[in-house]
Amino acid sequence: MRRATVSIASNIAEGHGRLNTKEYRQFLGTAKGSNFELQTQIEIARALGFGDSSLANKTESLSHEVGKMIFGVLESIKDKAQEN
Repeated sequence: MRRATVSIASNIAEGHGRLNTKEYRQFLGTAKGSNFELQTQIEIARALGFGDSSLANKTESLSHEVGKMIFGVLESIKDKAQEN
């Protein structure tokens, strides 16, 4: 879970530092995938009875918010990516 979480932030940062919007979108897509990976791991942990369920719920909720933010950024740069 920690790796997936670090991967989300790292891919957003790396993509933002790239030279063009198309690359940025690619890294945002990777971050989005890592966020789905995290959500899957939370669900598996919950099903196996690992950890505190209220913490899992809060983590899942925050992950959904991050997913919405990534989607928003992707939408906001959609036209720029087509220009590059």
